[in-house]
Amino acid sequence: MLTTKGAATRQRIVEGAAAEIRERGVAATTLDDVRARTGTSKSQLFHYFPDGKDELLLAVARHEADRVISDQQPQLGDLTSWPAWSAWRDRVVARYLGQGMECPLNGLVAHLGRSTPGTRAVVTELLHRWQAEISAGIQHMQAIGEVDPGLDAERSAAALLAGIQGGVVVMLATGRITHLEAALDIGIGSLRASRPAVTT
Repeated sequence: MLTTKGAATRQRIVEGAAAEIRERGVAATTLDDVRARTGTSKSQLFHYFPDGKDELLLAVARHEADRVISDQQPQLGDLTSWPAWSAWRDRVVARYLGQGMECPLNGLVAHLGRSTPGTRAVVTELLHRWQAEISAGIQHMQAIGEVDPGLDAERSAAALLAGIQGGVVVMLATGRITHLEAALDIGIGSLRASRPAVTT
């Protein structure tokens, strides 16, 4: 169990490593780079990450996964009206436009190995948290009569998230954001179109 000071030091190392990776890439970042950036000694680094670089990179991957969610806030946590959904859509697009062609999390996962238990756990947790937020938004819209109550909120959230991820993959491959925008627009549009008809 880390002390408050120890936890702060460990977090400083993780954040410093994340910044180095964003600037240099995973392969080019060394432990010496991280030590120089964070002002930590070799013994300190291995105290918090005894298994070395791969353990540190896994911690950075968790940090980057957290950023995927935090970068969408507060819009992602407040999907309570159609203008709010539109604002979230714009936030997602802006995030990936700002990120550009380099995805630190994708690079980290590829470097560590997509099939390793640690990276699978990081990606699985990220997608679970993201889907849960979208699903909660759909359920709210169902509760206020804006979305068909018979719609499976979890499956609809999964489909929207899959569309987003597909759009991001295409963007990373081509530099074009249009597929991501289309996935968001059509996914949200299908939710709006499911609104129950008002009977008189």
